Amino acid sequence: MTPVRYIAIDGVIGVGKTSLVHRLHAERGGQRFLELVEENPFLTGGFYQDMERLAFDTELFFLLARFRQQREVAEAIRSGHDLVLSDYLFEKNRIFASLTLSGRDFVIWERIYEALLPEVPRPDLVVYLRSSTGPLLDRIQSRSRPFERDITEPYLDRVNASYERFFATYPGRLLTIDVSQLDFVWSDADFAAVRAMVDHRIATLEAGQGELDLLGAASRTGAGKAGA
Repeated sequence: MTPVRYIAIDGVIGVGKTSLVHRLHAERGGQRFLELVEENPFLTGGFYQDMERLAFDTELFFLLARFRQQREVAEAIRSGHDLVLSDYLFEKNRIFASLTLSGRDFVIWERIYEALLPEVPRPDLVVYLRSSTGPLLDRIQSRSRPFERDITEPYLDRVNASYERFFATYPGRLLTIDVSQLDFVWSDADFAAVRAMVDHRIATLEAGQGELDLLGAASRTGAGKAGA
């Protein structure tokens, strides 16, 4: 049996990654690693108003901040048997950089990314929370972060499409859950449904059935949504 000790939860802006980490941690304990979003001065300093000017600084800050944090994740994995939960997958850096950077900026950024990637621990399980753009925009607007007020629906559509392409060929252990019509933050029933899917995926992995992607095939064809 191979224990699932490191779980990374990812998805588009506003999908509920951090909230799910908090709820799982409240039940299971372990260590949480949350990405430093509001600490990025370029993101909060006008990125969504002027992406062309601030994209390189924004993406490079995220890349290095997440890499430093991934070193802490690696140490947590080495030092004990507690569950490790993260609200991002390191590879999300490239998803966003490929959207916001171009030309020489992207070439320089990618060289740094490729040098760092081999040092990053791979999760035992990635939970991809997918959602249509409408609910994502509603959630972003409801949480009222000042620096997110200028996020547009076309930009979210582009991010969503990039996430779908990435996870369609993701080579690691994956659980895909469509949360478009789930509210696992406020609804205990919805959280219980998500938790059950996570538990089932963990059980299959630990039993050696590593290829099962619960709801993944149905989600990718647009049929069979969790809770929909």
